[in-house]
Amino acid sequence: MGAGEFNGLSAVVTGGGSGIGLAVARTLTGRGAKVAALDLDPGSVPAGVLGLKCDVTDEDSVGAAVSEAAERHGGVDVLVNNAGIGAQGTVETNSYDEWRHVLDVNVLGIVRTTRAALPHLRRSSSAAIVNTCSIAATAGLPDRAAYSASKGAVLSLTQAMAADHLSEGIRVNCVNPGTADTPWVRRLLAVAQDPEAELAALAARQPSGRLVSAEEVAAAVAHLAGPSSGSTTGTSLAVDGGMQGLRLRK
Repeated sequence: MGAGEFNGLSAVVTGGGSGIGLAVARTLTGRGAKVAALDLDPGSVPAGVLGLKCDVTDEDSVGAAVSEAAERHGGVDVLVNNAGIGAQGTVETNSYDEWRHVLDVNVLGIVRTTRAALPHLRRSSSAAIVNTCSIAATAGLPDRAAYSASKGAVLSLTQAMAADHLSEGIRVNCVNPGTADTPWVRRLLAVAQDPEAELAALAARQPSGRLVSAEEVAAAVAHLAGPSSGSTTGTSLAVDGGMQGLRLRK
């Protein structure tokens, strides 16, 4: 993938103000795209990225932000549905309100943003959608019931969207990161009884022995979103240090 592969293309990245979304915005900008980063707090986006305030649980907010991005950048060619929240708990310990909120952000957030972007994507000759999924969609992780349920839905939704929109020239794929070194994970570590031990346990859970970097996930997103991946759709790409498929002997 060349540095200018996204020249002339416009991208919208939800949750683009921090973590993986911010890394995606930087990566796509560096490869030539005009990028709009949609976030509840877009104030930290770098120079050269259009930061737009957006709440993916609010249809009007999403519609206004996507419309402004399309107007400012001459359309939308790439949509990265990255906005999401985590949740700790089992099937019985999370309140129903938290279940609803996690699904509202992680699943319906994709629905709202995609609905807003589809009219623009249909006019693109290089249309691509990449959803941020998770290792939680393909592996049973303890104390992550609501989060895992939402990401399992994202995986299935990705495949369904790919089938629905292939005839329109829109490719749809997802990335499945393992535990990534993001602000959300760092906040979890900060409240753990022994943050260093918890970090070591999370790192050891991945066969590579370390957390995934946001930049590594962003590179995978760019690969799936780029015109050179024109025959790739309905695919989930694991970026997890081998966690999904490897069973190493200790």
